[in-house]
Amino acid sequence: MTTLSSVTVTVPATTANLGPGFDCLGAALSLYNQFKFSVTDSTKEVRITVTGKEAARVSKDQSNLVYRAFAKLYEYINQTPPSVVIKIELGIPLARGLGSSATAIVGGLVGANKLAGNPLNQTQIMNLAIAIEGHPDNVVPALLGGCRLTASTSTGWVVCDIPWHPNIVPVVACPDFELSTTEARRVIPTEYSRADAIFNCAHLGILLRGLETGNREWLTAGMQDKMHQSYRKFLIKGYEELRSAALNAGAYEMVISGAGPTLLALTNLSTSSTVVKAMTEAWKNHGVATQVKVLEINTTGVVCV
Repeated sequence: MTTLSSVTVTVPATTANLGPGFDCLGAALSLYNQFKFSVTDSTKEVRITVTGKEAARVSKDQSNLVYRAFAKLYEYINQTPPSVVIKIELGIPLARGLGSSATAIVGGLVGANKLAGNPLNQTQIMNLAIAIEGHPDNVVPALLGGCRLTASTSTGWVVCDIPWHPNIVPVVACPDFELSTTEARRVIPTEYSRADAIFNCAHLGILLRGLETGNREWLTAGMQDKMHQSYRKFLIKGYEELRSAALNAGAYEMVISGAGPTLLALTNLSTSSTVVKAMTEAWKNHGVATQVKVLEINTTGVVCV
């Protein structure tokens, strides 16, 4: 088997929804999945290998999401996907609300685009990623980095870069149990009252100013939500106790990361270690093993070598 060309794509994790930012606001984090694509002259259309803690759970045939995104780009440019070897290195937990599926989509699209000679620009890749994922809050920051607010218009998508104050530290508590996005969406209402819609609009505005300025009052108030968290929190064992522990340890507020069950606390550097310890102990009291980490906001997005 002769390798004709290859490319390595590194994609950051994301935390999405961010309180009232349901399906529209997300930020890239300093955890990563890496994908290496090697075009071959083999007659076997695709061969996938996976390394990492949860490698055994990842499909290694054409149903793999990375390959589906890879093939989707070639379909979009009216070309047949080449035979390819895909090596996946997992650094992001699966099905935990940290955007692992978004990394697969972005990784597959960017890898295919590079191997095809860059026929699509960044905006076209972003549009394809949103179409595959169904909403923008994970794939957009995974592709672009930083904190991003994305809104639909009659002609496409508008993306706004949200300033993230350097004193705001994200702490993620990732438990040893999963919560599928399908299950998390099932408990959310299909309609909301006018009062709840107004509540989320107002609090999203306050949150954006809080992220920009680091103002504690605005961050605490701004992360309140009435569209998804109040319904999903009952699916996460120990949610209320973890929130109390995080707030008592000095966090501004705690929210569900993505569809969960990972929980995100925003705090500052001086209290971050205390928040980590408090959240770890709170879940331990519920018999839940967890990894609680202080992370950074990734500002580069996808990196293609």
